[in-house]
Amino acid sequence: MHTLDDPARGDELRRTILGKPTLKRFYMEIYGKYADCLTRCPADGLAVELGSGGGFAKTVIPEILTTDVIPYEDVERVVDATRMPFENASVRLIAMLNVFHHIPDVAAFLREAVRCVMPGGRVLIVDQHPGWIGKPILRYLHHEPFRPDAATWSFETEGPLSGANGALAWMVFARDYQRFETEFRDLRLLRYEPFAPLRYWLCGGLKKWSLLPDSAWHAGTVLDRTLLRISGNFGSFVEIEIVRL
Repeated sequence: MHTLDDPARGDELRRTILGKPTLKRFYMEIYGKYADCLTRCPADGLAVELGSGGGFAKTVIPEILTTDVIPYEDVERVVDATRMPFENASVRLIAMLNVFHHIPDVAAFLREAVRCVMPGGRVLIVDQHPGWIGKPILRYLHHEPFRPDAATWSFETEGPLSGANGALAWMVFARDYQRFETEFRDLRLLRYEPFAPLRYWLCGGLKKWSLLPDSAWHAGTVLDRTLLRISGNFGSFVEIEIVRL
């Protein structure tokens, strides 16, 4: 059995994602968000996915550069989000799924985004949101650390995936928004939109099991949207769009 940070785990992750129809649909939905965000970015420059892992963004968006801090076999480039190897103002999009809460120094990442994203370029973060459904799952049932009361944005870590704070995106862009706005004046938060209250959890995420068969995906989507119409606090994930000024 591979450890969380083992590069050999990439094939296992890919098989899990592609082998569970509803999980694959969830990834397709996120990659659709990537593609939509690209239409609002400058025409030239790099489009980069951080933390590509076992995903398949390249098959949906051929121009995207897949990267990860772990040297998975199918990833095009090994990249540390806090020390990115890109030229100044050379990137038009940085996108990531379930990666932000694993970055042990997100202030360093945001400084790097200011440096390498061109004016008008975007950062699209899709990550966990501690809503009414997600918060108890993250606190009591999820294997990753969840510390919404942490005083700082950074945390100690022994490995890229074994270290985390599941509340990190909410802390930076909601709880501590004024700090973000003050410290990163060259970045503007355009959207913080919770979504997907139930579907990811029901399909079991990256676990082997699933409670959501492919035939029930549409019904699950309707239920998610209904819950969000009642309140955005039902959302378990969040779409965060930031523009480089």
